[in-house]
Amino acid sequence: MSSRKSSPVTLENINPKVIKCEYAVRGEIVMHAQRLQQELQAKPGTHPFDEILYCNIGNPQSLGQQPITFFREVLALCDHPAILDSDQTHALFSSDAIARAWQILDQIPGRATGAYSHSQGIKGLREAIAAGIATRDGFPANAEDIFITDGASPGVHMMMQLLLRSEEDGILCPIPQYPLYSASIALHGGTLVPYYLDEATGWGLEISELKKQVEEARSKGIAVRAVVVINPGNPTGQVLAEGNQREIVEFCKEEGLVLLADEVYQENVYVDDKKFNSFKKIARSIGYGEDDIALVSFQSVSKGYYGECGKRGGYMEITGFSPEVREQIYKVASVNLCSNITGQILASLIMNPPKVGDESFESFSAEKDGILKSLARRAKTLEDAFNSLEGITCNKTEGAMYLFPRLHLPQKAIKAAEAAKTAPDAFYARRLLETTGIVVVPGSGFGQVPGTWHVRCTILPQEDKIPAIVSRLTAFHQSFMDEFRD
Repeated sequence: MSSRKSSPVTLENINPKVIKCEYAVRGEIVMHAQRLQQELQAKPGTHPFDEILYCNIGNPQSLGQQPITFFREVLALCDHPAILDSDQTHALFSSDAIARAWQILDQIPGRATGAYSHSQGIKGLREAIAAGIATRDGFPANAEDIFITDGASPGVHMMMQLLLRSEEDGILCPIPQYPLYSASIALHGGTLVPYYLDEATGWGLEISELKKQVEEARSKGIAVRAVVVINPGNPTGQVLAEGNQREIVEFCKEEGLVLLADEVYQENVYVDDKKFNSFKKIARSIGYGEDDIALVSFQSVSKGYYGECGKRGGYMEITGFSPEVREQIYKVASVNLCSNITGQILASLIMNPPKVGDESFESFSAEKDGILKSLARRAKTLEDAFNSLEGITCNKTEGAMYLFPRLHLPQKAIKAAEAAKTAPDAFYARRLLETTGIVVVPGSGFGQVPGTWHVRCTILPQEDKIPAIVSRLTAFHQSFMDEFRD
């Protein structure tokens, strides 16, 4: 009987950068939740809850959010142009969706939505995105600066590939951060240079902290190449004030750093005293042009009020790079041929939604406002719920889709976590899942000030589910504290 040969691929001989890379949003807690879900389906009643509530990831439609009708009408017509000439189509679809579909199809060679496109994306769609950016910012935008990508993530990977030569190259990242950044920096072999957001001032970003971290990194021989700013914040939900953004732009210019602006939550602002301003708008309003600052802005169809995560659409707008470097970015994009065409069309639509006077405008506005107002209410309800619990403090969610409450855990709970060989916030999240079916992500997956513990919880479950989440969470937390109170 032949003994089984050992595999040519083992953990010892694969790329160590892959092992180093971690992505908590779909990590251990989530895999455990998926196992529990299978058990519930196979044997209902085996757990003290009847469904798993995924509050771990910004995936709105998986939790019941409905897509925007106008966007889906245009996509349907573009995917099956044969129905555009049918009489029934005019009864089923709005006239502006039909007109927009014709306009888009006329920009696609042969109207072939199943064909590869230009590697930066279809030219007419990039022109539509640039027009949308110009309308938003009040400053011109150029279709040649737009690279349409499969969601924002491939754009981030492309920039890391471009900037990171070795472990001696560093990227300044906020802590807490969205783990895409730590994962992509690890995969591309660079060093994450952390700058800590100040929880006490509503997750404030202090320029003195940025300067301190740059100096410290440089003293260790690390060449700091870029700074990542996530606005509105993920997982922290803050919206930057305009004055703070000006300081960040000035800092990048002085230090010669690329500004990587993650602006995917630009439509998600829930407070009246703050508004979203793109970093490009801020830089141009100071008077800085192409020669003054290198800036990359990321946008996605996955967030906002549209929540089209599975369609994988997004773009990056690249300004302040030389033509020679732009050619290299284009070359990297062309290795992947092009992003998917459905995502490209959606990216153009979110930057050019229906306008006043269009047939769909009123229904579109009602859908958009309904979703955003509901998200604001859900954020407030969950924030109040966390703040009502013993030993939990939670900053206001000004924007994005998350709460990042701090857990002031008893020593007994921390010791129990150590005994279980797990971080205290992961211990809490696992117990929460096994007791209530609610899935949150431990703060340790995003980074946090050492000795502090958090969880990230989305505000995305539908409004009718929120009371049950609050009551389950409250009951769980009370019994957890009763068990572990010092």
